[in-house]
Amino acid sequence: MKGARQLVDTLRSKQDNDKSLGQHFLINDELIADSIAYADVSPADHVLEIGPGPGVLTEALLAKGCRVTGIEIDEGAVEHLEATFPLEIEQGKLVLHSGDALTIPWPPDVNKVVANIPYQISSPLVDLLTRYLRTHWQDSLVKVVLLVQEEFGQRLVMEYESDVGSLGMTALLDWQSEILAKVAPHNFSPNPKVNSCFIEMSPSQEVFSVDKRLVKQIIHQAFNQRRKKLRSTLKSAPKRLNRVPGWYIGRWKNAYHRMVDEDIMDARPEELDFDDWITLAETMAELDSKA
Repeated sequence: MKGARQLVDTLRSKQDNDKSLGQHFLINDELIADSIAYADVSPADHVLEIGPGPGVLTEALLAKGCRVTGIEIDEGAVEHLEATFPLEIEQGKLVLHSGDALTIPWPPDVNKVVANIPYQISSPLVDLLTRYLRTHWQDSLVKVVLLVQEEFGQRLVMEYESDVGSLGMTALLDWQSEILAKVAPHNFSPNPKVNSCFIEMSPSQEVFSVDKRLVKQIIHQAFNQRRKKLRSTLKSAPKRLNRVPGWYIGRWKNAYHRMVDEDIMDARPEELDFDDWITLAETMAELDSKA
C-alpha cells in the first residue's frame, strides 16, 4: 500500500488544492484504518465512497476486498484515481463516477457508506442519504460512517442541549447516530480551521403512525423561528407542505385552529423531545381527519 501521505503528495504534484471544494485530505493512516474498522468492512460489502480525492480511503477499502463505488467531483482527482487503481478498475472492484454526488444516481445495492466528506455538503448529504434509505436501501443499507466537522456532528447527535435543532430531530426519524471519535486539524493536509469527528449512522427502521415527511415539515417550520412559541410559528403552513401526500394549506389551517389552545402550543421548539414531535404530528393529522 502506498499510504495516505504518498497518495496526497502524488495528487498535489499534479494539481493545486481546490479550496472551493473544501479539500482537506486525511493523512493519518491509523485514523484511516479506524474508519474502516468502524464500518466493519468485509469482502461481502459494496461500499459507496463520496469524494475519494487522492484515494487514501479508497486504498484502505480495496485492501479489505470489498467492492467500492466512488463519486468524485474533481476531474483531476478522477484521473489520478484511474492512474492509481487501474487493476482494481479493470477487475470491477472499483467503479468511479465523475460528478456531483448530490445530483448523480447512486447504485441501489450499496450496503455501506464510508466517506471523508467536504464539510459544505454535510447537511444536504444527510438529506440525500435519508431519501435513498427510504426508497432503495431500507433492507440493505446497514451502516454509514462519515468524517465530518465536529460542530456538525454535535448537532446531528444533539450532544449538548445547545445542539438541539431541526437537523438532529429530523435525523431521528430514520437514523440512530453517534460520535465515534474526534479528529484534530493536524491530521489533515491542508489543516482545517476546525476540529472534525467520525460519526456513525445506522438505520433505525422505526415505523410511525404518521407520515415522516409531515413530522419533518413541522420540525423545520418550528425551528425556523426557534425562540417563538409553536402557537406563533405553526400558524403559517410550511412552504413545501404540498410535498406531503394529502396535505395542503387549507388542511393545515384547519388542523392548526383545532389544536391552537392545546398546552403544547405554548412550548418553544427546544423544549420538545423527539416523542413530542411525533405526538404533535399525530394530533394534527387526527384532529383534521375528524373535521
